[in-house]
Amino acid sequence: MSEISLEQIRADRAALRQRWYREGVYASRTFADEMRAGAARFPDSRMIFHSDEHPAEATLTEMHAQSLALAGALRSLGLGAGDVVAIQVPNWLEGALVFQAAMILGVVTLPIIHIYGPAEVSFVLRQSGARAFICPARWRHIDYLARIAQLDRASLPRLEHVVVVGDAAPSGGLTWDALRARASQHFEPPRVSPDDVCMLVYTSGTTADPKGVQHTHNSLLAEVRAMRRTLDAGASRSGTGLAAFPAGHIAGVLGLARLYVHGNSTVLMDAWNPDDAAALIERHRIASSSGTPFFLIGLLDAAAKAERDIRCLDGYMVGAASVPPALVERAERAGVRTYRSYGSSEHPTVTSGAPDEPLAKRATTDGRATPNNEVRIVDDEGNDLPLGAPGEIVSRGPELFVGYRDETLDLDSFLAGGWFRTGDVGVLDAEGYLAITDRKKDIIIRGGENISSKEVEDVLARHPAVGEVAVVAAPDSRYGERVCAFVIVRDGASLDLADVQKHFAAAGVARQKTPERLERVRELPRTASGKVKKFELRKGLK
Repeated sequence: MSEISLEQIRADRAALRQRWYREGVYASRTFADEMRAGAARFPDSRMIFHSDEHPAEATLTEMHAQSLALAGALRSLGLGAGDVVAIQVPNWLEGALVFQAAMILGVVTLPIIHIYGPAEVSFVLRQSGARAFICPARWRHIDYLARIAQLDRASLPRLEHVVVVGDAAPSGGLTWDALRARASQHFEPPRVSPDDVCMLVYTSGTTADPKGVQHTHNSLLAEVRAMRRTLDAGASRSGTGLAAFPAGHIAGVLGLARLYVHGNSTVLMDAWNPDDAAALIERHRIASSSGTPFFLIGLLDAAAKAERDIRCLDGYMVGAASVPPALVERAERAGVRTYRSYGSSEHPTVTSGAPDEPLAKRATTDGRATPNNEVRIVDDEGNDLPLGAPGEIVSRGPELFVGYRDETLDLDSFLAGGWFRTGDVGVLDAEGYLAITDRKKDIIIRGGENISSKEVEDVLARHPAVGEVAVVAAPDSRYGERVCAFVIVRDGASLDLADVQKHFAAAGVARQKTPERLERVRELPRTASGKVKKFELRKGLK
């Protein structure tokens, strides 16, 4: 593949930005403008923060007024355009207010996954150059005050302010109430460019150190507006939504941001609990939600066990991880119209299905490119492949990020013309539907033959004893690698390697794709968003 320079990447990005302005996809409005307009258009829309420890509820109008005052408080700390404010707060009202206040003030908001410990937080704060850090005093089993004490402050010269949501703060820090007391009655929002970086989100690090992904007002708003088509496909266009992704994940941020553009009231969960989710869907007549397969499996199990009626959920978007077709089919039988989507922190929603599409398309593909997005399938040299041929997915569109915080990482991430190299393998059909077949690093090379771990997972997921499965390459002295399946077996069921081999034989799958090693586990290691940490599974194999 030909090399590309940072200068060419910047030039391609500038040319695309000009194109999207000409086409009306980008505009002069910032997220702060949209929030102000949304508060006026949807005064009765509200956010309901579901939490055992920290429940709250507020309308858009109330939240906008509070965030405006809070923006003045942040400015009183000396924060201004381009400064980074890190937020490691669950789906609580305070976190949502800081996000909005940062957008108004023109500072860069940095949501951090709540489970990140002192080492990971120190890395993120250091690389981002954050000047302020906001977190709870304590949440569930996590003592954040103790974690603050463990931060490597000597390596964080730019970190000046630590704000704690709670009654206590570390030495030199502020409590939340003390910050709010600094609010100004006469705060005038500064002028902010829609092309300014407004959010920095770090990838969840399933395979390597997290990367800082930069988004502008325009890229985030393009994503939110593009999802209107999907919402319009079902009754979810006017119903309440359920946001279950963690606040530090890109999907958690979008669950918060969409309310201002679409006006749908939203219930936000500060911790995933499938029993609570099923009860909330039934109680609030939730019409739309999203999650990884981990979330959906838990929800369906919990609803069935408690006999909850969740058929009001007429649009469930599942993605952010490998989705077995059997799971979409199971949801359909339960009355939950589920569809797949594909995206990443860098390009939030590249493709998406819709609730009104045929089940076959919803179960076996990840939908078509969302408005104004483009997708290509290329070989290792960056050349286009024919329809139906698997290759690396490259994408571009107005919601694509504007580069990593560490710009040198862009060199391996872009092709000429502004095309982002996703690292995922997929195929396109004649109707434009994309199907993800694997991660490039997830391909198992057995005796020189490439085997898709996702294909193996999809077959094994149909076995009645299998609850969840993750397939990785196990080292082998003869073949180089063999197929290894990590399986969570359903309660009351049994499964051994002979059962797995019979299942694959009955499915007519090539023998070399049949798992040759079976590891029964009680749980799979996951990121906060539910992705399986396959590198941890591989580490334990010999």
